[in-house]
Amino acid sequence: MSRVRYTKAGHVARITLDRPEVLNAMDLRMHEELGEVWDDVEADDDVWVAVLTGAGDRAFSVGQDLKELAARTRTGEAAPATFGSRGRPGFPRLTERFGMCKPVIAKVRGYALGGGFELALACDIVVASSDATFALPEAKLGLVAGAGGVFRLTRQIPVKAAMGFLLTGRPMDAHRAFDLGLVNEVVPAAELDDCAERWVADVLRCAPLAVRAVKEVVSRSAHLPLESAFAERYVWEERRMHSRDAREGPAAFAEKREPRWEAR
Repeated sequence: MSRVRYTKAGHVARITLDRPEVLNAMDLRMHEELGEVWDDVEADDDVWVAVLTGAGDRAFSVGQDLKELAARTRTGEAAPATFGSRGRPGFPRLTERFGMCKPVIAKVRGYALGGGFELALACDIVVASSDATFALPEAKLGLVAGAGGVFRLTRQIPVKAAMGFLLTGRPMDAHRAFDLGLVNEVVPAAELDDCAERWVADVLRCAPLAVRAVKEVVSRSAHLPLESAFAERYVWEERRMHSRDAREGPAAFAEKREPRWEAR
């Protein structure tokens, strides 16, 4: 039985972590399926935006399947691990696809813990229900947030705030995550689907090559001095600059009509 539901329609890829009986914990099989899904998202030029969520109403994902890990550790199958995939099967995860320039929206309800929170941190836009809970509890388990949590959290919120959560494993509710800038919008659970669809619609109104260029430039220039960022060359910006869509946008504005994007 598949661990991931994956559909595509209307330029939108929808990915659902589908193990609600264990709060969408991620085992090796799920990681393998997700690897194939993200490969397809990147390869399919008809996909302009992806939406990632968890099945059921209790969790986005509680992260790594610790029961599977404990069993594999007992048999000696699981080797000690540190940051990233380092060649293990079923990877790289979204958290390590540093060159992926298509936008990903996380739709979070319930628990987003450990690797689940790390997945959300790797997304570009996060919408959450008011009952969502975020945490990186790895230190309580003798682990570290090795799928990027220790890196991304300290880059996305003030370091002191991040250290408070990383060193204690304390949870934060959706409103605290919003106040810290980790979440774009918080709504009641009954409104979460509609909220996510509004964000999808807004992304689709924009030129897909421009969206990819923006994401690429932001991710590649964050560490650069401003002068160097201006001077850098960006692959998707080069494509956008010479694209039909770069001409279509101003033409549609001048002709007072909706643009017809082609992603080329």
